[in-house]
Amino acid sequence: MTAALIWLIIGVLLIVGEVLSGDFVLLMLGFGALAAAGADALTGNLYIDVAVFAVASGGLLLLARPALKRRFLAGPEIKTNSEALVGSHATTLSRVDVHGGQVRLAGDTWSARAMADGYVIDEGVQVTVVEIEGATAVVASEF
Repeated sequence: MTAALIWLIIGVLLIVGEVLSGDFVLLMLGFGALAAAGADALTGNLYIDVAVFAVASGGLLLLARPALKRRFLAGPEIKTNSEALVGSHATTLSRVDVHGGQVRLAGDTWSARAMADGYVIDEGVQVTVVEIEGATAVVASEF
């Protein structure tokens, strides 16, 4: 029973150590040690304990760790700056064509241009921002 206690202590220490590293390696090894503690409590055979530890840790490292890293470390895709404005709605403040115009976008006045040649948008029309080119919003009217 003392070997099971040693495996249990090792497992808990490895899992606690994972808090400091954040790489999911110690966590997988800790779960392997906890599985070995369970195997020792059931069998009492050191060779089986080591085999259970090796198989459980190896399996977790190869199968669970990559999925966990993708899930927790990737993070959400957050659009910032001008990327966040693409797809948003604006109101034309003046006539907008391919040569220029102005829109109210996110509470500010932006220079704007229509997205296609021969495309004219009158004042006061709701438009959608298709692209941001420098400080100019490329817009299309909402139908």
